[in-house]
Amino acid sequence: MTSGWRIDRIGAALRGENPTVLRRLGAGFAVIGDVQFLPGYSVLLADEPGARRLSDLPKGKRLPFLSDMDRLGESVERACRRLDPGFRRINLEILGNTDPFLHAHVWPRFEWEPAELVSKPVWLYPPERWSDERFRLGPQHDALRDAIGSELDQLMA
Repeated sequence: MTSGWRIDRIGAALRGENPTVLRRLGAGFAVIGDVQFLPGYSVLLADEPGARRLSDLPKGKRLPFLSDMDRLGESVERACRRLDPGFRRINLEILGNTDPFLHAHVWPRFEWEPAELVSKPVWLYPPERWSDERFRLGPQHDALRDAIGSELDQLMA
């Protein structure tokens, strides 16, 4: 995976050049996260490059974006429940504190997480989890990508 698409994730998705895209949805793109220390972590990118927050979307696209977030969340939940018996739940977040574009995080949570973190926000994981090569998205996640994509297809049918 080249990193040029990371500079403009939405533009790259619109051009078909973002390798993390799982599916094109009604108001955005379902993508698998760059890091997978919580396997199945995914993100919904709005398909409006200038939108920085939900209120920047035209009114007619806000509910479709939230519906896409729900669809991606349910797809990750179904895939993770099927693939990992330790699956607990899904956390959905629209934050916008770091990246200057509208996106929603879909975090699967698991029983096997460290006891001191399992009930806390994922952002409290130590920084090395975010940068450790073991958790970087790669071919080892192809089955997970396929499972989430299949679930998205079923929910969109």
